[in-house]
Amino acid sequence: MSGFWKRTALALTLATLALPAQANDYPSKSITIMPLLAAGTGLDIAVRLYGEELSKSLGKPVVIENKPGAAGLAGVAALKAAPADGYTMIVATSAVMAIRTTLLKEKTYDAQKDFIPIALYVKSPFILVVNPALPIHSVPELIKYVKERPGQLSYSSSGVGGAPHLSGEYMKKRFGLDLAHVPYRNSPQSISDVAAGHVAMAFAEAGASLPLIKEGKLRALAVSSSTRLPSVPDLPPFSEAANAPDFETVSWHVLLAPAGTPKDVVDKLHGEMVRIMVMPAIRQKIADLGLIPIEVASVEAMQRYIAAENDKWGVLVRQLGLEGSQ
Repeated sequence: MSGFWKRTALALTLATLALPAQANDYPSKSITIMPLLAAGTGLDIAVRLYGEELSKSLGKPVVIENKPGAAGLAGVAALKAAPADGYTMIVATSAVMAIRTTLLKEKTYDAQKDFIPIALYVKSPFILVVNPALPIHSVPELIKYVKERPGQLSYSSSGVGGAPHLSGEYMKKRFGLDLAHVPYRNSPQSISDVAAGHVAMAFAEAGASLPLIKEGKLRALAVSSSTRLPSVPDLPPFSEAANAPDFETVSWHVLLAPAGTPKDVVDKLHGEMVRIMVMPAIRQKIADLGLIPIEVASVEAMQRYIAAENDKWGVLVRQLGLEGSQ
């Protein structure tokens, strides 16, 4: 073989190796999913449930590698640097995909252009809780009680700009309430001070608040999702309790691939996640974690939802004067 043909053959071989993954031979090796949250939480357990099922159906290991550093930005940077071939993905929260996009001073990513949603698979609602010593047993009673005492009551959260904080501000603006915000360094502190009576109320994470609710140390008024929480089916959605049909403030979690991932690979991953999401056993396990399994949506529908959530929370962040504050 002449030197020319050898060079041509080598070039063709290298070009073939450089081609992106195709669905008919994907996956040919292990897949890494990086949740942008700490290991051991209910949401982390949910990622691992889906990862285990994906591994079974795809026939290759699915490695879960937690990347909670820098409030999730370390994982975002890792995904942006990874090849767009379907072998590296992240699980991002609504905080990363719809809130911090406006909060951040330095925009290091574009939530709507840098990623492709594979599956928006779970919602983590908050529970509106009050100190049980207060004469409040429903959302209408809460609204009336606060309006009769402007500026006298407060609500807690796990920090400025987080979803529990913005949920409280969303309620304030929606119903014209004068409530002070008391930020804490973490969720357990925030909730325990409501139980102790130092703060009147909070939008609390379900997993952290349910034990205190069962012990009678907190009184639950409503869940912040538009549907009931399977683990507390008697607790009404805020939208129903307050007669506000479009009221919903939840954290949601989405499996993302890098932009540019081949469509057939995206379609294959999405199809497998759709199959897993409707499995009764998986839906029950998700409900047992205090989460809400989401109904299946197309890639295009997920992109529209993420864009709408950016608009919704971006407006509120700007109204609060928090744009570029982090």
